[in-house]
Amino acid sequence: MDSLPSTRSVPADPPAPTASPPQEPRRLSGNIGVIGLVFTVLAFNAPLAVMAGFVPLVVGYGNRVGAPSTYLVIGALLLLFSVGLTTMSRFMSSPGAFYCYIAAGIGKVPGLAGAFVAFGAYVAIAAGSYAYGGILVDTLVHDLLGGPSLDWWVWSLVLWTGASVLTMLHIDLSTRVLGVTMCAEVVIVLIWQIAVAVNGGPEGRSLSSFTPDAFTSGSLSFALLFGVLCVTGFEAVAVFREEARDPARTIPRATYTAVAFLAVLYGLGAWAYIVAFGPSRAPDSALDPSGSFLASMHEYVGRFAVDVVIVLLVTSAFAAILATQNIAARYLYSLGHDAVLTPRLARVHRRHGSPYVAAATVALLCLGVDAVAALAGTDPVTLYAALTGFGGFGILLLMTATSVAVILFFRSATGHTASAWRSRIAPSLSLAGLLTVLVLATTNMDSIIGSELGGNLVLALAAAIMLGGAALALVYRSRRPEVYSRIGRQDV
Repeated sequence: MDSLPSTRSVPADPPAPTASPPQEPRRLSGNIGVIGLVFTVLAFNAPLAVMAGFVPLVVGYGNRVGAPSTYLVIGALLLLFSVGLTTMSRFMSSPGAFYCYIAAGIGKVPGLAGAFVAFGAYVAIAAGSYAYGGILVDTLVHDLLGGPSLDWWVWSLVLWTGASVLTMLHIDLSTRVLGVTMCAEVVIVLIWQIAVAVNGGPEGRSLSSFTPDAFTSGSLSFALLFGVLCVTGFEAVAVFREEARDPARTIPRATYTAVAFLAVLYGLGAWAYIVAFGPSRAPDSALDPSGSFLASMHEYVGRFAVDVVIVLLVTSAFAAILATQNIAARYLYSLGHDAVLTPRLARVHRRHGSPYVAAATVALLCLGVDAVAALAGTDPVTLYAALTGFGGFGILLLMTATSVAVILFFRSATGHTASAWRSRIAPSLSLAGLLTVLVLATTNMDSIIGSELGGNLVLALAAAIMLGGAALALVYRSRRPEVYSRIGRQDV
């Protein structure tokens, strides 16, 4: 996306179209505070699922006992990214997030390309999470409750019904649901971490994980790649700008809080995992990620905690789906508001103040993707890996482009000033780090997806979506300048 030519030299945009606005209120409504936004980020990350799945993978296939320090380094990198992101957000009035940042900093053509990639990424993550959630619900119903074992898509349909309805209601209801589930997840993870720290492991409480030698051991590239994919979602806080309470203050605070909390939570979680099995045995134990995590939970907290975790993994998947669909719906709302897509997508519910048409569209897209996969007999684990891998790569691509956008925005924009640290130094440092991880992701996509063919398809799909968005912007620039002028809609 950052390879697309800048359009900052394009002559002044023509005036916005005079088409009559939709009958419904044009602005979304809500009263989300810092805690509500943080819960949304945590839900997107699904911390319990990350602890049971991704963290052991970083230990087993990444830099092994150096995994805890990896999460702290990643946290520092993403905090640097957040400096530029939140500084630029002060000058952004639209809830378009990546879409608006890239449009304002690099140009409208790459901006619309970014919007398409962002929307595709979040829809893919939501659709993939339904497959994973279906597996988890079946495990809960059959293995724990003794009920029937059904196909994954049956349980996914149940999850889809609940999440889709909530996305069309007032956003405050979603944040309450996310708050309850996230508190439960974080509490059980913290209890386990404390139990391991207090009791120690078979080899004591080693701090060797935080040494430079440990950090650079094993496959550091794998660790950085999967580590970054664990700490995402915070970048989407800005899509709730119209629904946030005092967004100029709540969005930066929520962003920094979420990044720091996740980095520390996963860093300590990786350390607790290594201590629980011992530094010499932990990498081999990680070859069975979920099984080894549950075994550790059983040993240090008890059987009841394992049952609780199985239940919370289901609620974790549901919360992640809900958060992701909410984010995708607001990207679609922004595109409708800008008349880039049909203005019907910008309709706001009179009572709930929600983008109900956009939310319903996202829900139907997710249903369609999973329905095709189910009819084709696709393995749900393969589906989950492919879709979330594509989504994670798309977000990483957008974060890299946004770092470029921040630098160019403050270099070229008049009347928008910030300190050198916020406008140039921090964004440049984050760009260097994110570009490194992006190269690792591109060259190791088969490791993320699980197959060389799948990796190539993901890269091809990302390129096609990006080029499609850019091509549409070019069409609007030449044939419908009144629509082109609205891309990014900071002047609306």
